[in-house]
Amino acid sequence: MAQKIYTRTGDQGQTSLLGGTRVPKHHLRIEAYGSVDELNTHIGLVRDLSEIAEIEPVLHRIQDFLFHIGSHLANDTKSENIKLKPINALEINTLENTIDDMTAQLQPMTHFILPGGHPLLSHTHIARCVCRRAERAVIRLHETEPVNADIITYLNRLSDYLFVLSRFFAKHLQIPERLWRP
Repeated sequence: MAQKIYTRTGDQGQTSLLGGTRVPKHHLRIEAYGSVDELNTHIGLVRDLSEIAEIEPVLHRIQDFLFHIGSHLANDTKSENIKLKPINALEINTLENTIDDMTAQLQPMTHFILPGGHPLLSHTHIARCVCRRAERAVIRLHETEPVNADIITYLNRLSDYLFVLSRFFAKHLQIPERLWRP
């Protein structure tokens, strides 16, 4: 017999954290890990659209790490028996090194860049905006319940990475950047 995907346990607007505590689906913790999950799907789309082989493993690593972040955000902080992969600065350093490597291949920025010019660029900018929203949701959560500071830093750096990635894609696709000139 196939396992059913629906449980009906959330039909009254409640859901469970890892560890079992029931909270409303609008809880800050749910909003935070839901935003990270949404970000992960957008990065999956960027990964699917990209045809640059060297980008695929980077995006895969990011998606994997976002699942770890989501697990930490979904974890009931009252439960001590759930073992999660530690969140540390290694992934932040990896992102920073990747940003530096890509930036070295790009022209210096002289103006703000308008999103668009190609679906891959647009989707990368959407992922960047969703990343910023996820970061804001995690910060809101952190104001009421402690969150590992490396999660906030990682999301901040990831939005930087996605911005540089959009520029990298534009260069690779030979699409002129649309400069904003106020």
